[in-house]
Amino acid sequence: MTIQQYSVNQHPIQTLLTWIESGEIAIPEIQRPFVWNATKVRDLLDSLYKGYPIGYLIAWRNPNVKLKDGTTSEGKRILIDGQQRVTALMAALLGKEVLNSDYKKVRIRIAFNPIEKKFEVSNSAIRKNKAWISDISQVLSPNVKILELVSKYCSDNDTTDQNEIFSSIELLRGIVNNHIGLIELNSSLDIETVTEIFIRINSKGVVLSQADFAMSKIASNEVYGGNTLRKCIDYFCHLSISPEFYSKIKEVDNEFAQTDYFRKMSWLKNENEDLYNPSYTDMLRVAFTSEFKRGRLEDLVALLSGRNFETREYVEEIAEKSYKKLEAGILNFMNETNFKRFLMIIKSAGFIDSSMIGSRNALNFAYIVYLTLRNQSIDQATIESLVRKWYVMSVLTGRYSSSPESAFDSDIRRIDEYGVEKTLKNIEDAELSVAFWDTGLPQQLNSSVASSPYFKVYLASQVKMNDKGFLSKDITVRDLITHRGDVHHIFPKNYLKKYGFNRNKYNQIANYVYMQSEINIAIGDKSPADYFKQLKDQIISKNKVYGNIVESEELRKNFEMNCIPDDMENMTINDYDYFLDKRRMLMSQKIKLYYETL
Repeated sequence: MTIQQYSVNQHPIQTLLTWIESGEIAIPEIQRPFVWNATKVRDLLDSLYKGYPIGYLIAWRNPNVKLKDGTTSEGKRILIDGQQRVTALMAALLGKEVLNSDYKKVRIRIAFNPIEKKFEVSNSAIRKNKAWISDISQVLSPNVKILELVSKYCSDNDTTDQNEIFSSIELLRGIVNNHIGLIELNSSLDIETVTEIFIRINSKGVVLSQADFAMSKIASNEVYGGNTLRKCIDYFCHLSISPEFYSKIKEVDNEFAQTDYFRKMSWLKNENEDLYNPSYTDMLRVAFTSEFKRGRLEDLVALLSGRNFETREYVEEIAEKSYKKLEAGILNFMNETNFKRFLMIIKSAGFIDSSMIGSRNALNFAYIVYLTLRNQSIDQATIESLVRKWYVMSVLTGRYSSSPESAFDSDIRRIDEYGVEKTLKNIEDAELSVAFWDTGLPQQLNSSVASSPYFKVYLASQVKMNDKGFLSKDITVRDLITHRGDVHHIFPKNYLKKYGFNRNKYNQIANYVYMQSEINIAIGDKSPADYFKQLKDQIISKNKVYGNIVESEELRKNFEMNCIPDDMENMTINDYDYFLDKRRMLMSQKIKLYYETL
């Protein structure tokens, strides 16, 4: 027999709004910016007025929880789809304020023309036009005297029919009696099932992440301060991108501005570093995994619900403890010392610019490693080396690029059992063997994608080793990356195109070097055989044609640090594939040497 996984019921809009105001249905997004524009709100009301369906709301009931006194608390519903529609209705019909993109509380006023039976976004022109009721929330107010309102409207618009106006306004007031579908998902369902049901029901095919469910769960709990913790996460992420937002928080949310959370994130107001601008998903992953030693956010939702994984019951003490533990993880994440020292370590590995950060999950787990080691009071030098190696290892192996939650869960459990150093050594033995450096990595470098993580690691190795740009005497790769220098082709692009090579072929990352633009312009479309011969002549004549290097040893070192193969002055178009193979091997060996120095 199939178990009913959800129920579907039709409820008057007024009933749903009452449930939401009383807290029987929690809207976790109510403290976040309202993303609909006023025109969309107007269209929603127009659909209701005409009797058109406006879709279903989806709620997921929290499990019943055993309280400390032995009684059971019935779980309330969390609205996981329909927040924007419900917020729009509360704003327009009840006159509730909403948060705009600047987190300022604003009113959305929708006007109604009873003669034309038409809705419009209220503006100054409409407010001056007596044919319009400038704010429909006044019509729906329980204190409104409908006969007086109709009488006044008709006296202001003397050509109108009183019965017709009364009918139009009564139809407007009847909007709250229209029914809307509410799909209630069973509390016993796991996140994967809820997600699948959500996608199948939701015609837009929107996908909710496990982080979305976790944030909804956090926000719905006011007993243990989840609603404030949710704000903390949102505000921190917003501040990390827009430091000027600090003053707006003080202005629009004075209650939050008085909290310890706000004080502990205040350092961001003067911070312009953009190497790591975390999303709420990043914060949750790092805080949860580092504190709970688990990697699946589904488990976080269960623990915040009070789940006992052994008895499969839901117990209040577990929920309370889990909120406290998550709060500790969030505070550790946003701690100024932790955050800045972690980024300093990543930069010391050569990743000095946000353009060099490809895998956010690799960065997240590196931060988890850092927080884990800090908690163990390990010396700073060891922490730095292990964090650098873990980050580069995970980028090179694509460790968190697919099924990241499974990888997070597996790695943190191993670290919890064996420690970071032994776990890292086991991974290196298995995945960074001689075969990887001699065969695997060169094959990965066979790519035309400039955003390749392997190319980013190669560039980081050049930064770490303080390499000069190709043919540069003084300008470093670090300088060129920092000041948005250009990547150029060793075998010039137009030279290769002339011989029929396509984009995939001439844009091979093994053909890329960071080079000063003026040197690249001087080289133009010349074949390597031509301009490398001229470079040798430059050493003899001291006549600077390409850059300022005029000493043979200095040129040799520049070739070495840029992984330039020997005999370039003899290479023609027929040697291009040989050149690529040779340079990939040199790049791989450079990355290997770099990794060993981390």
